Amino acid sequence: MTTLDHLTNGRVGWNIVTSYLKSASVNIGLTDQLKHDERYDLAAEYLDVCYKLWEESWEDDAVRLDKENGIYTDPDKVNDIHHEGKYFKVPGAHLSEPSSQRTPVIYQAGASAKERAFAAENAECVFIGSPTITVAKETVRRLRADIEKTGRSPEEVKVLPMFTPIVGKTEEEANAKFEDYKKHISHEGALALFGGWTGIDLSEYDSDQVISYIENDSIRSALEGFTKIDPDIEWTVEKIKNFVGIGGMSAYAVGSPEQIADTLEEWVRETGIDGFNIAYAITPGTIKDFIELIVPILQDRGLVRKEYEGSSLRDNLFGQGDQLPDHHPGKQTSDLVVG
Repeated sequence: MTTLDHLTNGRVGWNIVTSYLKSASVNIGLTDQLKHDERYDLAAEYLDVCYKLWEESWEDDAVRLDKENGIYTDPDKVNDIHHEGKYFKVPGAHLSEPSSQRTPVIYQAGASAKERAFAAENAECVFIGSPTITVAKETVRRLRADIEKTGRSPEEVKVLPMFTPIVGKTEEEANAKFEDYKKHISHEGALALFGGWTGIDLSEYDSDQVISYIENDSIRSALEGFTKIDPDIEWTVEKIKNFVGIGGMSAYAVGSPEQIADTLEEWVRETGIDGFNIAYAITPGTIKDFIELIVPILQDRGLVRKEYEGSSLRDNLFGQGDQLPDHHPGKQTSDLVVG
């Protein structure tokens, strides 16, 4: 991460993901996947190790760059972190000098109680998957309440729902694209995706079966979004197959550039989100259409900038410099032993 941040002049972010698939755990030597909540306990300690390496191991003036005397670094200012925890033991120092951001911008996805608590402590940007405005609004409300409990400002975390725009130069053209996309939906693939996210195999259910919430160790927030949060929608197996087949976990909209721009504005106005994680129905077509047809309208409305002013990804997002703010938990790590 540090090397990438150096190479990109401070443009790196890290989306912290705790894999929910058993196959992922088996592939790295475990016999089964960890339980949902324990995965986040492990992630919290892993991130604590990273914070210590990025933020505390190298002091600000550790790099000397004294070519005349052949001294690159002052060894007294590069410190071992001596981390000993439940999951990790890391005695040594970070291998790289700090980059401009030190810690990459921290992204996190997920909206269950445990995931929100993890995000509230650490995340600078949060990805959410919300099939409707109602789900997004409630997810944002819960998340910002949890952030406030940690002592951080609820507004300092950017919340970004996934959203799939299907746009044409006219509404008719957009609808024609949508009808074509629907012809290529893999219903089997959509159900496989849904089953992976939620731990529920819908392939044996009738198409008109309404799904309900079941507690398990998959992505709990995904199943909540399709069952509990929005009482105005009943998600049947058939509806899920067609919805997931186009937009995955995310909402989608079909229309002209102006109509899509209006929809994006409505989401921001109604839910309190800060922006969008743009997904695609086809690649690169969806993203290309979004850039060419929708972004200019959003720029004309003053909703998307026309150029960057900051010196790094973090500075462009928050306008407060390259590094984590002093009150962020990443700046408050403990147990560092100098030497």
